[in-house]
Amino acid sequence: MPFENLSPVLADALIARGYEALTPVQTQVSEDQAKGRDLLVSAQTGSGKTVAFGLAMADELIEDGRLPFASAPLALIVAPTRELALQVSRELSWLYGKAGARIATCVGGMDASRERRNLSQGVHIVVGTPGRLRDHLERGALDLESLRVAVLDEADEMLDMGFREDLEEILDATPETRRTLLFSATIPKPIAQLAKRYQRDALRISTVGEERGHGDIAYQVVTVAPADIEGAVINLLRLHEAETAMLFCATRDNVRRLHASLVERGFAAVALSGEHSQNERNHALQALRDRRARVCVATDVAARGIDLPSLSLVIHVEIPRDAETLQHRSGRTGRAGKKGTAVLIVPYPRRRRVDGMLRGAKIEAEWMNAPTAADVRQRDQERLIEKLLAPVEHEAEDLELAQRLMAERSAEDIAASLVRTHRALMPPPEDLIDNSPRPRGERPERGERFERGDRPDRGQHREQFDDSVWFKLNIGRRQNADPRWILPLLCRRGHVTKHEIGAIRIGPSETLFNIPLAIADRFAEAVHRTANQDGEDDSGVAITPAPGGATYPPRRDKGPHKGGSRHDGPRQDGPRPNGPRGDGPRKPRGAGGPGGTTERYKPKPYGQRNPRKQGKY
Repeated sequence: MPFENLSPVLADALIARGYEALTPVQTQVSEDQAKGRDLLVSAQTGSGKTVAFGLAMADELIEDGRLPFASAPLALIVAPTRELALQVSRELSWLYGKAGARIATCVGGMDASRERRNLSQGVHIVVGTPGRLRDHLERGALDLESLRVAVLDEADEMLDMGFREDLEEILDATPETRRTLLFSATIPKPIAQLAKRYQRDALRISTVGEERGHGDIAYQVVTVAPADIEGAVINLLRLHEAETAMLFCATRDNVRRLHASLVERGFAAVALSGEHSQNERNHALQALRDRRARVCVATDVAARGIDLPSLSLVIHVEIPRDAETLQHRSGRTGRAGKKGTAVLIVPYPRRRRVDGMLRGAKIEAEWMNAPTAADVRQRDQERLIEKLLAPVEHEAEDLELAQRLMAERSAEDIAASLVRTHRALMPPPEDLIDNSPRPRGERPERGERFERGDRPDRGQHREQFDDSVWFKLNIGRRQNADPRWILPLLCRRGHVTKHEIGAIRIGPSETLFNIPLAIADRFAEAVHRTANQDGEDDSGVAITPAPGGATYPPRRDKGPHKGGSRHDGPRQDGPRPNGPRGDGPRKPRGAGGPGGTTERYKPKPYGQRNPRKQGKY
C-alpha cells in the first residue's frame, strides 16, 4: 500500500484525488520520527507543502476515522495572503472531507460578521491571514484554548510583510501543549528565532536542493536597454506563446501601467495587486483558470499562493529585491514535476547585481539577448506550419467550403489569406534597439564626441550649445553604454527632444553629456521627478550635474580620427589654450566643456528655482 503510514481516511482521499505517491516533503512529515513533534520544514514552492502539513497534523485531529465534536478550533493555519489562505482551505476540504471536518476561513476583504458566525457555530480547522485572525481574537470571536496544532505557512513571507507582532499575539494565545509546524521555502535568521521561541525540540526537515532552488525551472536572463523593457516583455510573450504566463512588477502603479499596455496591444491579460478587491481578484484568477485570460500581471504579495496548473512562463519585469523573492516568484511555475521557464529582464546597468544574486542562490541561468521581431515572426511561421500540417479529421461542411474556395481562388492565394488571418489574431512584436556590436570604425573612442547620424546639422556648429551645461550618467562602457539607448533614456527622463542634447562622451564607468543652459534647470527638475529615493530610475541609472567635468582630458584636434569623421565646426567640448602648452590666458567659450575656465554651472536647490514651486520637489 503506497500510503501505509497514513490514516485510512486520508489515504482514501489521496487515492480519490489521483495521488500515486507522496512528494519528498509529504513523505518525511509522515514518518514515525516526525509524529507528535514540532516541525521546522523548508521546501521549495510547489512541492506539496499544503498537503504535507495536512498529513502532519492528522494524528492530533482524527479519532476513530473522524474528527471529534469541537466547539472551538482544533487546528489553526496562518497564511500571508488571501489567495494562499483560500487555496489551503480548498486543499484541506478534500483531504479531510471524508473525516467530517468543518473548515472556516478568515481573510481580509471578506465579510467579517459572516466569519464570526461561522466560528460561533463550531469548526475544526481555521485558515486565515494574520491581520484578520488577530482581529477576531481581540474581539473574542476566535477561541484558541482548545487548539492542538498551529501551522505557519510561508512564515518567512509573513515576517517580511511585517506580521511579526500579529503572529506573536496569536501564538501567545494558544496552549503550550500545542504542536507548532513552521513551513517555509527558506529559513532565514528571523524564522529561526521565531522557531526557537515557540517550538520545543523541533525536527528540522529540508527538501530544498543544494545545487538549484528549482530543478524543474529553466532560468533565462535577457539583457536589454532600459527603454526596451516593455518591448522585451511583448516579444517574450509572443515568442513563448505560453498557455498561462505571469509577469511580476514591484509596485501597484507599474502593474496598472503594464496591464493597460498589454490589453491595448491585444493580449488577454488580468492584473493582481493590493489595490484590487477580493471579488476582483477572484474574477481574475477564474479568468486564468477558464483560459479567458492568458497573462497575469502581479505584484509579489498579490501572487503569493496562486496555483495555476497551466502556468509555464514567469517573467520578472522588474528585478527581485533578493534571491528569496526570485525563488518565490519563479516557484509559481515548475510545480508538481512540470517544467517551467523563468525569465529575468535585466537592464544593462543591473547586470552585475543580477549575476551576484544568481550566484548566491546557486542558480544556473542562460544569458541571452532579447528576442527580436524577426525571431518572433520566424517562430510564428514554425508554429503555423506545424499546426496546419498536423493530421486532423475534416467535417464534410469544411470540405465543401474548401472546394468552393479552390474554385474561386488559387491555392497560393488561399494559403496567403490564411497566414494573414492567423497573423492578425496575434499582437505584433516590438522592434528593439539594435544591440549588435558596432563596426570597428564606428565605435566612439575614449573621450570622443558622438555625432548622431540622423542629425541634419552633423558636423556643423550649433549655436544653442555655445552656452551649455554638462551632466553625468553613472554608467559607461563597462555597463554597455551606447548612445543608441542612452539618447531615448535622456529624452524620457529629462522631458527633452533629441535635438536638445549635445555631445555625449562615454567613459569606462560614466557618461557625460551637455544640455543648453537655457533649459538646464527644466531638465534637472524633470530628472529629479523621474528618479526614486536613491536618485536612480528603475534600471539603476542616475543623472547628476557633472561637478568636475570629464574624468579624462578633452581631445585635441589632430585631424581626422581613424574611426569617424573630423569635427569641422567650432569646438563645443571645452576651452583651448592660446599657447602651445596652455601658457598664458585662456579665452573662455561660454560654458565650454567639462573643466572649462568659465564659472561652473551650479543648479539651484529644488524648490528655489521658482518661488511659487517651493516645497513641491
